[in-house]
Amino acid sequence: MSTTATAPLSFIPGQRWISDAEIDLGLGTILQSDRRSITLLFPGKGETRVYSTSTAPLTRVIFSEGDTLTHQDGWQMKVEDTKEVDGLLVYLGEDSQGEFLEVPETQLDPEIRFQGPRERLLTGQIDRNNEFHLRALARQAQTQLAKDSLRGLRGPRVGLVPHQLYIAHEVGQRLAPRVLLADEVGLGKTIEAGMILHQQLVTGRAQRALILVPESLCHQWLVELLRRFGLPVTLMNAERCQDQETPFADAQIALASLDWLVKDDQAYTQVQEESWDLLIVDEAHHLGWSPAAASPEYLRIQQLAEQIPGLLLLTATPEQSGESGFFGQLQLLDPARYPSLEAFQQEEGGYRLCAQAINRLELKQPLDAEELKALEARLSNDSQKLLTLLEHPETSDEQRDQARQQLIDQLLDRYGTGRVLFRNRRASVPGFPGREVHPVGLDCPEAYLDLLEQFNQPHRQMMAEAMTGIAWPFAALYPERLYASGNQSAGDWWQFDPRVDWLLDKLEELKEEKVLLICAHAETALELSEALRRRSGLLAAVFHEDMDLFDRDRAAAWFAEEAEEGGAPLLICSEIGSEGRNFQFAHHLVLFDLPSHPDLLEQRIGRLDRIGQNQTIQLHVPYLETTAQADWLSFCHEGLEQFTRPCAVGASLYQEYQDDLLALLSGEKATDDLIPLIQSSRDAAEIELEAGRHRLLELASHRPEVSGQLVAQLAEADQDKLLREFLEVALDVYRIQNEDLDEHTWYLKPGKESDTAVFTDVHFDMEEGSSATFLRDKAMARDDLHFLTWEHPLTRNCLEAATTTVKGNTAVALLKNPALPAGTLLLEVFFRLDLPGLHQPLAERYLPSLSLRLLLDGQGNNLAPKVGFKGLSKQLVKMKKGLARDVVKLRVDQLRGLMDKAESEAASHLPSYIEEAQERMRQQLDPEIARLQALAEHNPAVKAEEISQLQQVRLELDTQLNQATLKMDALRVIVAAGRDDG
Repeated sequence: MSTTATAPLSFIPGQRWISDAEIDLGLGTILQSDRRSITLLFPGKGETRVYSTSTAPLTRVIFSEGDTLTHQDGWQMKVEDTKEVDGLLVYLGEDSQGEFLEVPETQLDPEIRFQGPRERLLTGQIDRNNEFHLRALARQAQTQLAKDSLRGLRGPRVGLVPHQLYIAHEVGQRLAPRVLLADEVGLGKTIEAGMILHQQLVTGRAQRALILVPESLCHQWLVELLRRFGLPVTLMNAERCQDQETPFADAQIALASLDWLVKDDQAYTQVQEESWDLLIVDEAHHLGWSPAAASPEYLRIQQLAEQIPGLLLLTATPEQSGESGFFGQLQLLDPARYPSLEAFQQEEGGYRLCAQAINRLELKQPLDAEELKALEARLSNDSQKLLTLLEHPETSDEQRDQARQQLIDQLLDRYGTGRVLFRNRRASVPGFPGREVHPVGLDCPEAYLDLLEQFNQPHRQMMAEAMTGIAWPFAALYPERLYASGNQSAGDWWQFDPRVDWLLDKLEELKEEKVLLICAHAETALELSEALRRRSGLLAAVFHEDMDLFDRDRAAAWFAEEAEEGGAPLLICSEIGSEGRNFQFAHHLVLFDLPSHPDLLEQRIGRLDRIGQNQTIQLHVPYLETTAQADWLSFCHEGLEQFTRPCAVGASLYQEYQDDLLALLSGEKATDDLIPLIQSSRDAAEIELEAGRHRLLELASHRPEVSGQLVAQLAEADQDKLLREFLEVALDVYRIQNEDLDEHTWYLKPGKESDTAVFTDVHFDMEEGSSATFLRDKAMARDDLHFLTWEHPLTRNCLEAATTTVKGNTAVALLKNPALPAGTLLLEVFFRLDLPGLHQPLAERYLPSLSLRLLLDGQGNNLAPKVGFKGLSKQLVKMKKGLARDVVKLRVDQLRGLMDKAESEAASHLPSYIEEAQERMRQQLDPEIARLQALAEHNPAVKAEEISQLQQVRLELDTQLNQATLKMDALRVIVAAGRDDG
């Protein structure tokens, strides 16, 4: 490594020096000198500088034995010795070919850069003390995070919901997971998928992901992934891809409509040409499959699934299209495991006996002969012993309970689709509110009746579709749009629409409550807002698709604020308000109109009817009597019962009775004839779905003892004091203004001198600043607040900046401690463990520490075990840079000796670090490999590739840990100030 010497009494042309004030100039050469001035040429920059001889901020560059220098022609040589010729140094040593050479210092590479802490310290490149402090905290954090079993789960802006955490943790830790997420409506499949994706990215198990969803859900996914997970998602569409050869190449996470990729062959080919690690497909029940044929959507996904290692399929109704459709989804996940529908159906029959056995075990009932016979045929020797223990008359109650639980765990592990399919039911998840519906029939105005009669003519129905964007007769659900589009000179529709009068009365009645109103169109939302302002002076927050993301956030935040703080009592949303945003703090929902599809209605109600809602949801439904609105309400309310509970079969009944519904809305069919048929079909469909679920799957989808530990660990992690300490120092180092809004909330604003690189991928208002909180609940309630965790982009960027640049790897500080004589020298040294290889993040988790701290006194004794970093740092004060350079130059020989001592001391620790890491790795991976091997004997869902991949990782980790090295990471020179007599 490069070192320097104290300046000689004279400067000689040809000597090599660096400027302490302008390090970036590189290596300078003295051209001439006299008693008054020195002239240096910096060849690397082509610039010349003239310095005063008495005050020149210069440091002589000298390489020592063992250092590697670079010749101006680019080749390198290891220094073995030096000699001096006429005041110039000549280096002797061997190049990479073993040839012995002499290199005059005049031939050194002028572009030389000093990156290591030793070289930078001895060349006068001294950083601020707070930069050194930040680097040390960052290394401490890296060690903590590397071992963190919650890595990837800390950062998402989500509640600590047990079943969601269980699935995310179980699936997110797998290599190339391939699963079907099939929780019922409202249980958070999108959140589960986002948590899995986030965990895969943070832990390095995946680098790129492709997400395919229905066109109507693109924005919901974009908002969810951005707001909850802070993920850099690129929304891909035909417009974005126009005239580009490789439009997907720069997208780490690409989000696109599956409908578009089915229709656009060129775009689909462009997707196939990219390398993806994880494919996520929402609404997977639309991937039609039967033994006779597969839908175009299914075939597209099938091709991608063969190419992409990881696959997540999402659907609330996996059996909506029947057993064959369900099998088709499983076959996408693992064709070898599910080769034929017939084999799958036979296998399903065997699951029922296991499910019955588990039910009896849970109820502590004895197993009957058939169940015992079935279990004996399926259980391995270790499980047979548990069965014998359970049936033995002398077994104690405690032993029986333990045996029952172990048998249940093994059955869940070894049988059924539990490793590839996760399905939780609302009935087994606590926390859901009730629903109360309040339909309000209102007389339809003559203006609307005349208009609807006119448009119910074949030649005018296309015009109605153009006005509303919805095909006739569904366009009749929105007479205000027909009126506003065709009667511009006739006045505003809200002047006579009785729903507006009803709304004004209802808002007066609910003036102490928060009210969410959703309507189908952005124009209706804006016009309603104007009507309320002009007719009653009420100012409502408005939320629609033509607003940019920041304006939507402000509207949502205004609505979320308490009334005492000036919060809006009413939020008016267009249909987009039922996508991606949740308002559990409100429980009154006004459905100013009804959407044209049952799934959209469930999405609207789902903005309030979610886990965490603690009030009964009040659904207010004003409708115009004797119109299509009344008939559609009958279908949704009486036919599907959607207003009182979720309906998992709404979409399938909508498809089944589509022709009848068109006739109903057109006035050609009476509700009395149709609704009873729909009710009967609904009951039958729900019974069929219920019968398709088996107990094995329900139990395997959530193990409370595991999720309980995850919830407790994350709640504790949310109180991490190191995170706050690290960010406080980072904000100071990167010159970001920070104001405390309360104990847990900051207002952050970049200044002119701020390092803007730390805001990369942070959705931050660089002009006005943004607020951030450490509280999970507060962050969930307010989308305008950043949620500060170790996984937030700002924190990650600060960690990266503090550890991947040279800034902070040197410092000089003054120690105010009267117990030490003035001039006492200490050297604080940090070493980092360097791990080469593909699995670096995985290997780091097994190391006892990623850094080693030494604190050497003048005699080379290590004081670190007795003097901690934090306690020492509190006694230090900064030293001016000029004085710090003088200290280093005056004590350079002593510092060199201490640095050599530190290198030797650190090397002695390395073997024990490696040995401990390898033992930890074996203790964690070997039992998991053995467990998977045992499972594979009984459960075909455990793939041989999964086991072999884990075995390969273990082998590579063993090799990688053996290659670990210790590198000096940072140095701090500490000089005691002595007794302060002041």
